[in-house]
Amino acid sequence: MELNITVNGEDYTLDVEPRRLLSDVLRHDLQCYGVYLGCEHGVCGACTVIMNGEAVRSCIMLAMQADGAEIVTTEGLGTPEHLSPVQAAFKKEHGLQCGFCTPGFVSMVTSILDDVEDMDDEELREVLSGNICRCTGYANIIKAARTVAELNSQGSCCQGGYCQ
Repeated sequence: MELNITVNGEDYTLDVEPRRLLSDVLRHDLQCYGVYLGCEHGVCGACTVIMNGEAVRSCIMLAMQADGAEIVTTEGLGTPEHLSPVQAAFKKEHGLQCGFCTPGFVSMVTSILDDVEDMDDEELREVLSGNICRCTGYANIIKAARTVAELNSQGSCCQGGYCQ
């Protein structure tokens, strides 16, 4: 089947088998290596990407369900030289260790950035509970989300975290 998607600002038309997962197309066909496959059941959040502004689990979504969609992976948020505000906050606040879960968390925080300021820590933990980290204990991930939300509320950060 023909799949038309925009990934990280680039338009693609791909011939895709109907049963292929979005995560496989992103990682293997489009070389978006920040899309990690952990559990492959939508539980760990490592495969989280932003589709049409919302965080989605790419490992439990058929690629054809994304036909016509705009997808942003961690590679589309920033570069090593020019981190996105969310990536920079994760770095500054030590919100990562091994890095396996980090792209999923960065995508999730980016997708909810405009709402973080209105959440208390418990609500923020609840929203982020769909992403699993085995290294950090989550405290610095929450701290990173708070840091970038504060910058966002002061106008020091681009809307939705999509600036470089």
